[in-house]
This record gives sequence, C-alpha cells and structure tokens, in this order.
Amino acid sequence: MQFKHPEILYALFLLLIPIIIHLFQLRKFQRIDFTNVAFLQKVTIQTRKSSQLKKWLTLLMRLLALACIIVAFAQPFTASRSALNTNKETVVYVDNSFSMQAKGPQGPLLQRALQDVFEQTVGNEQISWFTNNQDRRNVTVQDFKNELLRVDYTQKQLTPAEVVLKAQQLFSNAPDASKQLIYISDFQQKEAFPEIPEELRIDAVPLRPVATGHIGIDTAYIASKSVNTIQLKVVVSASETYTQPISVSLYKAANLIAKSAVDLSEKTSETITFDLENTGAIVGYVTLNDPNIVYDNTLFFSSNAPEKIKVLSINEANANFLQRLFDQPEFEYTQLAHDAVDYNTIPNQNFIILNELEKLPSSLVTALRSFVNNGGSLLIIPSETGDLSSYNSALGLFGLGSFAVGVDQERKITQIVFDHPLYENVFEKRVVNFQYPKVNSYFPLSTNATSALAFEDGKPFLIGNKGSYLFATSINSENSNFQNSPLIVPTLYNMAQQSLPLPKLYYEIGKQNQFSVPVTLLQDEIVKIRDSSLQFIPLQQTKANKVDITTQDEPATAGTYQIEKGTEFIQHLSFNYDRDESVLQYADPEDWEGVEIHKSVEALFETISEANSINSFWKWFAIFALLFLVMEMLILKFYK
Repeated sequence: MQFKHPEILYALFLLLIPIIIHLFQLRKFQRIDFTNVAFLQKVTIQTRKSSQLKKWLTLLMRLLALACIIVAFAQPFTASRSALNTNKETVVYVDNSFSMQAKGPQGPLLQRALQDVFEQTVGNEQISWFTNNQDRRNVTVQDFKNELLRVDYTQKQLTPAEVVLKAQQLFSNAPDASKQLIYISDFQQKEAFPEIPEELRIDAVPLRPVATGHIGIDTAYIASKSVNTIQLKVVVSASETYTQPISVSLYKAANLIAKSAVDLSEKTSETITFDLENTGAIVGYVTLNDPNIVYDNTLFFSSNAPEKIKVLSINEANANFLQRLFDQPEFEYTQLAHDAVDYNTIPNQNFIILNELEKLPSSLVTALRSFVNNGGSLLIIPSETGDLSSYNSALGLFGLGSFAVGVDQERKITQIVFDHPLYENVFEKRVVNFQYPKVNSYFPLSTNATSALAFEDGKPFLIGNKGSYLFATSINSENSNFQNSPLIVPTLYNMAQQSLPLPKLYYEIGKQNQFSVPVTLLQDEIVKIRDSSLQFIPLQQTKANKVDITTQDEPATAGTYQIEKGTEFIQHLSFNYDRDESVLQYADPEDWEGVEIHKSVEALFETISEANSINSFWKWFAIFALLFLVMEMLILKFYK
C-alpha cells in the first residue's frame, strides 16, 4: 500500500495525547462513608471494573476513528509499477495484410479486430499506431478511432522483425519511458521471431480463422501461340483437396467467353487450358469463387499486339544466315553493306549486328556508342583478317575488353552458361552431352565482361556487357560450324528480343518491374499509367526509340491499366497481387520469448486496464472512522 500524501501520517503521533490524558487524568474522587460497609464495598468494586473497561473501549474507538481519519486524508492506494509511471508510450500495430481476409468466429479477422479496438480504446492520452502501409505518430484517441475504421487490406506484410523495428521508430528516445507495443495479427508464417529489446513490452493478440481451407488462382501464362489461336494456361492451387469441382471463368474485357471446372479431389493444384482467338491484343481476367480469402480469386492479364523489333545488319560478309533467322513476322530486318550505311537510321533500330567488318571506322563507332547508350543492343562478329587496332579501340568503348593476336587452332564450344539471360528458360534441362560446335581460329579475349559461351578450356567465345555482345571469332561457314548449331537460333533470337523487352502477361505489385515501351518521346514528354480511377507517372528513362519503365509499389490495386502518351493510347498493362499470403500457415506467438499473449482484443484491453488502474482506499477508511464513532456512541449509551 502506498500513500498520495504520506506526510499526513505524522499526525498519528497526536494519538498519544488522548492516551496520556486517559492514563494521567487529574480528576479526584470524594470519599463518603456509609454504615453498611460490606455491601458498599462490593458495589464499588463492581462499578470500578465496569467503568474502567468502558473507558478503555471508548478510548480505543476514538483512537481508531481518529487514525482512520488521518489515514483517509493521506489517501492510501495500491498500483503496479507501470500504472505509477507517468511517462507511458503505447504503439498499436494492426496487421491489414490479405491473409486477414480469412473468416473468424465473428467475420473477417481484420474487420472484427478493427471494431474491437475501436470499442475498447478510451482515454485522452496520445497514441501512435501503424499498419503494413501507413503509420501515425502521437495522435489523439479520437483521431485514432476516426482513421481506424478506414483501414483497408494491402498486399504488403511486415515480418515480426520489421514490426518491432517500425515500433521502435515511433517510440521516443526517453530512457525512463514505459514502452508498450500492442501487436494484433494472425502471425502468418514468414520468419523466426526476433529478440525483443529490454525496454520494450509486447502484448500480442493472435487471430485465427475458423477454417484454413483456401482456393486461389496461382498464375496464368501463354503456353503457345499460332496464327489463329492463343493457348492460355491457368494454374489453380488449394490448401487441401475438395470433393466438389471448382468453377473457373474466363472474361475478355467484361464479357464471359469461357468456363471450365477444376478437379481438386485428389491433388491440390491443377492447370486448365483456354483456347483464345488470336486477334492481336487480348485483355481479360480469370476468376473463381472462394469466400474465405478473396484477394487471389481474380487474376488480370493483358497481351498487346507485338511491335516489330527493328534489326539492322551491317555486312562485309555473307549475311544469308541472318536473313533466314530474322525474316520473321516479329522482326523488321534490314541489311546494309559496310560502305553504304546511313548513320541517320541507326538511332531508329533496336538491334544492330556488325557482320565481319574489316575495320571499324571511328564515325561508325561514335554513332554506335550513342545508340548503345540510348538503350540499343549491339552484336559484333569480328573478321578473321580484321584490323585489331580499330577493333580494340571500339571494344574498349563498349566495355568488351580487347583482342590478342589470332590463334589458328581448332577449339570446341562446350561450355554454356545456362543462367545467362540469353539462355534463361531455353533448355528444359542442362545439356552436357551434344554435338558441340567448333571454330578453326579465334582471337584470345582479355575482358571483364560476362561470358555466355566458352571454349573447352574456359576461354570466352561469346561475351556480353550491358546490351553489347561480342564473338571471339567469325562464325562464317569456312571458320566455324556455329551457323549450323542449334545454339545460334536462341542466341541471336534472344539478343534481338531482349533489345526491346516487351511487357509480360502481368506483373506483381510490390516487386520491381522493368519493361520497355516502343514509343518515341520529344523533350519534356512523358508516359503515364492509368485506369478509370487512378493515374500516376512511373519512373521512366527515355531512349532513342523506346522508354524504359520501372514500377514497384504503384499501382497499389490489381487490375489492367493503360500506358498513354498525353491522350494517345500506347498499350495495356496488367498487375496482380503477390500470392504468398495464400498459404495459410501460422506461427505460434507462444514461442516468442518475452511476449504476453491475450486471447482477444477485449481481453487485452481488460488486462491493460487492470495493470494501469490505481486502487484508492481513502473512502473505506472514512467509512471505518464513521463506524468507530458510531460504536463509541453505542458503548457510551448502552454499556453499563
């Protein structure tokens, strides 16, 4: 027990005064003689004993009454250490990730948690709070409640370590402050729990859905494309098997064009196929119905009519193999003789090939350097009898190293860097035994550029650096059989394709996405991305004949958007949420050392209220004082 005014307790020493008066009272009695001494003596003895007991009881009642009054004025109370700390800071974290869409006993976990926090939060103190995508520092309880019910779901999800770090940023640096983090989440399994700082107290409310069964659309991709048909494959995943077939609908724009049923009675993942008419661009979405978690019920996609990639070969050797390779609908192929190059056409290309030029003129190198700096791709196929001096001067400018004197020796090309962007997803498995191409002579390369193909001794045959590529020798039929090798098609084809990376079927929100748009911008012109309700300007870099765009956190909502230059439509672009939160696996906060667990938000706030309450007892002491005075009156009146 503690006292608000302990100095008043010194008044208890005043209780000695009535005790002293009682013990040393100055009252004298007169003696009167009576004849019947024996009778009077007996009466006197009895009266004296009764009177003494009555006086002692009266004194005791008065002392107790006065003591209770003094203690009441000192205001006794009991309280915990946290309740007595006047410098208390509270930070509230509410997990609003998509996994909180799961249904609890009283509805969606997030909505029920927000309502409970709204109803339980009282007081006039300031509070700091945050979610996965917003935070507020030192706001009033009323402002907190006003904003709380407007919290919506987000694809972002903070790990426990990130939550603790974010909370520490919202706390002050006061060393004597009592810091409390209220952690409301379903604790979806992400990573191990971190250590808790000594000065921080965490009160956690783990929310759990009534069922963890879940079905969602995992991904969609184009499996094949012909002149008339596009084959779209959709992957549907579930957390468990389902006896009933799952209906999946395909929409083109807003029109239902196909339906299919997924059988998940024996497995938890199934791929279904839709055949679409190849009319150029396709914009649509696939959807199913799962009431538990709805964010991954729909997947948006779009495929634009492909722009032709402009390929230019500058030749001083036979270019028939290039003609055969790039004479395809997706390419606009042009070939020029080395002495008939129009430098004004270079900036308009996407991919340029120097095919065995004997010498690289400085004017051509200057134009090509500007072309590469503006995002173009370049392939240099050297001539066996080329001028090494001019070649090495140019190679240094493109970061490709330098040639040494040529070596007339047969070499097999046996090493493929399967992780190189040119060969990513080209091979179903890493082939180690096939008919290797070979060369009869080559130039030893001194370079820091990345190797894509190498000879059997590890020396580079094909290198690349920031969109510029170089062969270590000529690949004509007299010097090499590389033109007849299966490697030539994916090698040159992917070089051309990657010179203008086209948008994918869809991108994921929250990840860094990079793609190029084939559009030419004038000075101060920009492209923007928008839909019917949102418009934003993405991070972009203007090149000679394209714009490189980077997105990450914007847009924040899944859907299909338009890329526009001013009011001119360029192409469609689709975004979907990451599917990580579809896995309903949860960590147990009971294993988090130092965390106090509460069964519900209501139980949490009851515990906090009890811990912060101060129990005052002065009223009880005032009542006891009154009771002792009443007892004193009763003793004086009725006790004989």
